[in-house]
Amino acid sequence: MTNSNYKLTKEDFKQINKRSLFTFQLGWNYERMQGSGYLYMLLPQLRKMYGDGTPELKEMMKLHTQFFNTSPFFHTIIAGFDLAMEEKDGVKSKDAVNGIKTGLMGPFAPLGDSIFGSLVPAIMGSIAATMAIAGQPWGIFLWIAVAVAYDIFRWKQLEFAYKEGVNLITNMQSTLTALVEAASVLGIFMVGGLIATMINFEVSWVWNIGEKAIDFQDMMNLIFPRLIPAVFTGFIFWLLGKKGMNSTKAIFIIIIMAVSFSAIGYFLLGQVPE
Repeated sequence: MTNSNYKLTKEDFKQINKRSLFTFQLGWNYERMQGSGYLYMLLPQLRKMYGDGTPELKEMMKLHTQFFNTSPFFHTIIAGFDLAMEEKDGVKSKDAVNGIKTGLMGPFAPLGDSIFGSLVPAIMGSIAATMAIAGQPWGIFLWIAVAVAYDIFRWKQLEFAYKEGVNLITNMQSTLTALVEAASVLGIFMVGGLIATMINFEVSWVWNIGEKAIDFQDMMNLIFPRLIPAVFTGFIFWLLGKKGMNSTKAIFIIIIMAVSFSAIGYFLLGQVPE
């Protein structure tokens, strides 16, 4: 059961922010990206809410190790909403927490990376470098000030998001429900967009009829663009549902299939890799 008497304190927020600043990206991997870092960031507070070794703690730990990837400059906003819901409803908030994480990580990723990862460094970095080249030592201090401002922004947003999350839960339940549903739908759209843009799966086979060559991939694009990546993604999703299957095994299967299909393609075309 959730410890309903426990409320997050200033010390909790400090601990989360320290882990966010110094350890969040250390567990990054290609299978779940920031999932392990997200769990590690919140783990002490989850233990206080659910108790050590409880089934509820294990269930929420499993949830928080799932795929998660967003801008490092905005992930504590998501964590703030998450903590507010878990503090109030415990394991019952599992679906809402998952919806918030899935729906918000996509929009926050390009927003944070474009503003704090590209735009601000390009502008402030150019100014700082110009000052340094001109012999003005203020250039380095300007760049340090920008880095410090980044960290302050990341530090402050956690508690702000938590308080807003508590307000949504206690006073604006209908708004929270709409937000969760919107985030879930947005998450589905984001996954669909990623499938269409990130999965590069094309058929190289060309059917020669006399002097005319028919490109099978061009034909498929006319009928249903990006159909093959969608079908392939569905196959992997089905594969992961099989007993004994995990993401690592699926990755090796994808590699074997890619090499095999590539070899078959070269054989059918009568070509040899250079």
